[in-house]
Amino acid sequence: MEDVSTDPSPDRSPTTASHDSEPSPALLDFMRQGWAPHSATALHNPLPLAPYTARRRRALAHALGGRAAVIPAGPRRTRNNDVHYPFRASSDFLWCTGANLPDAVLVLEGTEATLYLRSPKSRHDSDEFFRDRVYGELWTGPQPSLRETSALLDIDTRPLDELPGRLARLDPARTFVLRGVDPRIDETLDSSDDGSTLATTLAELRLLKDEWEIAELTAAAEATMRGFADVVGEFGSPELDERWVEGTFWRRARHDGGDVGYPTIAAAGAHACVLHWTRNDGPVHEGQLLLVDAGVETAFGYTADVTRTMPVSGVFSEPQRRVYELVLAAQEAALAAIKPGAAFRDYYRASAQVLADGLVDMGLLPASATDLDGPTGDLHRRYTLHNPGHMLGLDVHDCARARRARYHEGFLEPGHVLTVEPGLYFQPDDLTVPPELRGIGVRIEDDVVVTPSGYRSLTASLPRTVDALQTWIAKHRS
Repeated sequence: MEDVSTDPSPDRSPTTASHDSEPSPALLDFMRQGWAPHSATALHNPLPLAPYTARRRRALAHALGGRAAVIPAGPRRTRNNDVHYPFRASSDFLWCTGANLPDAVLVLEGTEATLYLRSPKSRHDSDEFFRDRVYGELWTGPQPSLRETSALLDIDTRPLDELPGRLARLDPARTFVLRGVDPRIDETLDSSDDGSTLATTLAELRLLKDEWEIAELTAAAEATMRGFADVVGEFGSPELDERWVEGTFWRRARHDGGDVGYPTIAAAGAHACVLHWTRNDGPVHEGQLLLVDAGVETAFGYTADVTRTMPVSGVFSEPQRRVYELVLAAQEAALAAIKPGAAFRDYYRASAQVLADGLVDMGLLPASATDLDGPTGDLHRRYTLHNPGHMLGLDVHDCARARRARYHEGFLEPGHVLTVEPGLYFQPDDLTVPPELRGIGVRIEDDVVVTPSGYRSLTASLPRTVDALQTWIAKHRS
């Protein structure tokens, strides 16, 4: 891969590198001529998401009571030296605009929205097109013009170099800033606003998904289910290990979406007892359970979040089956508690009750642990650790900046999209657990949208029961 380093030497372009050969005058002259005229831009109709982002911006303006908001997409981030990570705009910026554009900034004043972005030069009006490693067309491909972006997103656009003047005209006392996204914006708008008000407001507006978002999340879930089938298709392959599992799912994510929505967890055997096992560097053996927690992210940034725990051999052992069926019963109880008007924590409690009762029946906890309100009512958490679900959307743990009163202590409404993911994790060195259960980790996770009458599972066609899983694995494995 060619580099995109920055060399501050005064005799070099800021987007050339110290090991570049200087072009001769003859080469410069040769590169500047002999190109076909740039064709006139054919403007397209706004993207289908444009009416929804406009509606969201109006809702934000109303929530802010006429105060201004500055919402950056964020800059490219360096992976190492002169190589950048693939760019992904901040989720709040995506929600407001639908644009995945580095360095762009949305300024909202009342109902007036302006998107500031880097204005690409026309094809050959400067040497940028062949010398600029970051933005040059011959290096990174053509970029849409301001006019094209405006037409596609149905929003006013202005060159990024006009942004400082616009920010200088804003009243700091009446301006909210989304901080922690773009250091340049944080430094430019130095005020008493710490960013929390805008971040919380955006998080709470994002809690309820519109129909366009639900369609995106449905597409993400469907692609994710195809990715799980791909993984099972590798069972029995001589190359099968955790890295192979991760790579197999990633290929589906790149093909059917844009990327994975978070680092894939591919955890075989006792690795499944590590909740966020993303090293994915271990072997996968017959007789083990393989826990895969993965999600495809769509091109517009919406992610699924799905987990299945599967016997690599295709058949559960008796101890594995016993743990799996307890987790499945906890998930069924949680799903039954999901409906409009229910407290968000109702499905947490329903899942916890089944797990606590089951752990008592297995002899791992005292009988008093079945009383969730009693002094030993949370002992079951030794073996489960995490809550059995969260909001889902542009972020895998969506809307985390919302107030507890609107989220954890709030109530379910149609348009909420949730994960339902109870689990049990018996650590390999946990002496409170009988030897045959040590090293078994099981999580089952599905994505659901709350509807007026209850819920709809976005992942209903992915098998969950023991018999359905075993039949499915037998059908797909190599």
